Amino acid sequence: MQLSPAHHDERLTAPRSWWAIAVLIGLACALMLLPLGTLPLLTGLFGGTALAGMLVSSYGSARVRVVGGALAAGDARIPVAVLGEPEVLDAEEARAWRTYKADTRAFMLLRSYVPTAVRIPITDPQDPTPYAYVSTREPQALVKAIRSAKG
Repeated sequence: MQLSPAHHDERLTAPRSWWAIAVLIGLACALMLLPLGTLPLLTGLFGGTALAGMLVSSYGSARVRVVGGALAAGDARIPVAVLGEPEVLDAEEARAWRTYKADTRAFMLLRSYVPTAVRIPITDPQDPTPYAYVSTREPQALVKAIRSAKG
């Protein structure tokens, strides 16, 4: 399905290494229960892997969308009318805005495993949030969608 320029839909998923770690956690649970027998060992293996996998899935997947005149990033929904000019951040600049340049009042959809981001000023005088920092693998496409949605 081809999206119009005013639409953007991206899912930020956890890297493969996180899933491998979830499997290793399941193995560690199984090894801890090894002295108790085969059934506890299998329960630890499958239960530990499933729980670790659920944690990876819940934290590791966030959705970034521009649809219906709003930027939806994670749980936040910000009307594009109150957004300023978006700024594409390369890996080095994104790291700076995640660390020493960061404002504690900012909205941040931050995923450390995504090196690039977009910083968008929030111009609503009623909102104390100075900007939104959104991790994205497609910063140019997100900026284009925000600009198109603003008109």
